[in-house]
Amino acid sequence: MNVKERFKLAKEQYEEWGIDVEEALEKVKQVPISIHCWQGDDIAGFEVDQQELSGGIDVTGDYPGKATNPEELRKDIDKALSLIPGKHRINLHAIYAETNGEKVERNELKPEHFQNWIDWAKERGLGLDFNPTLFSHPKAADGLTLSHPDAEIRQFWIDHVKASRRIAEHIGKELGTPTLTNIWIPDGYKDIPSDRLTPRLRLKDSLDDIFSDEISKEYTIDAVESKLFGIGSEAYVVGSHEFYMGYALKNDILCLLDSGHYHPTEVVSNKISSLLCFSDQVALHVSRPVRWDSDHVIVFDDELREIGLEIVRNDALDKVKIGLDFFDASINRVAAWTIGTRNMIKSLLYASLMPNDKLKQWQDEGNFTERLATFELFKTMPFGAIWDYYCELAGVPVENEWMKDIHEYEKTELSKREA
Repeated sequence: MNVKERFKLAKEQYEEWGIDVEEALEKVKQVPISIHCWQGDDIAGFEVDQQELSGGIDVTGDYPGKATNPEELRKDIDKALSLIPGKHRINLHAIYAETNGEKVERNELKPEHFQNWIDWAKERGLGLDFNPTLFSHPKAADGLTLSHPDAEIRQFWIDHVKASRRIAEHIGKELGTPTLTNIWIPDGYKDIPSDRLTPRLRLKDSLDDIFSDEISKEYTIDAVESKLFGIGSEAYVVGSHEFYMGYALKNDILCLLDSGHYHPTEVVSNKISSLLCFSDQVALHVSRPVRWDSDHVIVFDDELREIGLEIVRNDALDKVKIGLDFFDASINRVAAWTIGTRNMIKSLLYASLMPNDKLKQWQDEGNFTERLATFELFKTMPFGAIWDYYCELAGVPVENEWMKDIHEYEKTELSKREA
């Protein structure tokens, strides 16, 4: 039975529940996912004096074929995009600047250093998002940046973030779609601090200085990202969830939720609706923690499905900016992008094929038996047939075919790269 025949039979089953399958396909088609460039080179970047990875971030594995220059990285992203349905965005860090062999400090970066990325994105009709890089640098060696007690070091990082926002504004203007500029810092302490307040006040002052620069909201969207702990900051992180949620809501910027940045018993899916009560938009970095913030490739698990459900059933597809943030060097990196991004899209399609109105009604009526039984029923509905049809419509390989492209790309491209 071919893809269209399986789709027809599956569609009939969903339609028995009053679900408009064609409408669901069209709805998901409109949602761009911001795909992180740093999966392709293990967050190395292209700085002239490339630093060892730091800031509580670790990438494990040495699978062959890592991108070692901008051309290879963009080529790998192109390959991944050819296997992912829909039109998406690419998320850059400041360390992916191209300076033609010249050493340019991060606080001196300019839009011209990202022109190759802009031209590449423009040619493909892609949007770009941006992140200042406040790690893997001598001035962040002690794990402190915007909250540093040394005013000169704080100013360096303030200037870097200001430069990043100007770059993002330029990118958004060039591409005709606003660039999400997300600030994450590694600041924290390994052991119990003797003063929690002062570093947070310094961080607040630094952010106030950064956002005092007037940047066009037509071309940029500002976001701040929290974390519970990191390697080397196990006891205390300055930019906690409470700090950034308060700062974001008070200053009308986005609070970005990373699904790996919370206690193992906390889930981002439960936080989305809370923020939507008070903020017009929310940003996500979807990752998969295994025991800690380990940034595993996202799989189609319960939490990913819940994230998709929270976005779709609350009519928030245009309110939640979905980005990805995982990195795995133990498997083929192009496959990692493909697996993770396809799974993120699957979660949105899965949620769009649920009888969400009925489920909400049963909850309000206290009919929890019907609700639970229906949740369980839909876990075995023929979702795979709908997904394969969606992929075929988008001109990308169906679920049991795309790995053939990965094997071929590994043979013709990745295997020829030097380790």
